[in-house]
Amino acid sequence: MTTLRDGQGGHDDQRTGSDVVRRSGGAATLSAATLSAATVSQALLDYYLIHPQRPYGDQPTQPEGLLVEEFVLDEDHTAVLLNSAGWAVSDRRWQSASAFSRGVRVDADLRGRVVVASRPEAEAVYGRLGGGELPDEDVLRSYFRDGQPLATSAPLRLGPGQVTPGFHETRVHRILFANGPGGQGLVNLRVTWQMTVADDAADPRTRVIGTAYRRVGADAFSWDLRRISLGSAWCLDVTANLASGCDDTIGPLLRELTAEMRRQGLIPVTIERFS
Repeated sequence: MTTLRDGQGGHDDQRTGSDVVRRSGGAATLSAATLSAATVSQALLDYYLIHPQRPYGDQPTQPEGLLVEEFVLDEDHTAVLLNSAGWAVSDRRWQSASAFSRGVRVDADLRGRVVVASRPEAEAVYGRLGGGELPDEDVLRSYFRDGQPLATSAPLRLGPGQVTPGFHETRVHRILFANGPGGQGLVNLRVTWQMTVADDAADPRTRVIGTAYRRVGADAFSWDLRRISLGSAWCLDVTANLASGCDDTIGPLLRELTAEMRRQGLIPVTIERFS
């Protein structure tokens, strides 16, 4: 992700939040500087392997291309644009992939051809397919054309908008995803986030699957992992209790949470602000 405020990028070392967090009283705590440094070290581009259609059911296929994406965030950390570029072994050139990215999020069959990847995994596949060395992220951004604008509006109000006692401001963001984490993915999230999981999480009618907590300096965060539409979509509802008017801790945490959900196979759709 990049923001309209700074537009800065970074490189991905694939660290999870648990690599940089110390825990106290069941909740994770870390300094704002630590969280910022951990996020800067992560790639701001998201990588996917594109597989061909499977003519024989679930028979495994080899990747035939790459998809690279980046969300552009507004100053309040909501997503306003999705940029993308793709490369296919059939023509061996990078080009805009806006229509394909949009299709991945609305077409389950197309989404089934896309596999979440880290940058090292994308580099390996790109070389194996004959592309050579994967361009760095600044070069990949130069292939972005006709980005997909995302619907934006004033923050949706889910409640009276009260501030949590003891804090300067309370905000709620929703990160929406396609796909679900699956059984092992849920285990991984529970361990990484020390998440409390609902007793009836396996019931498809259960909406809030688990809740986790984090303190970043004087700010306090919690997030609910929520199932939507009987599992066809999931989200993280992230509550930020800010100790001051500074919101610099929100962006890095949203990025970290999104990256962890991607590692479990979910595809981010957008980030909205509710309050």
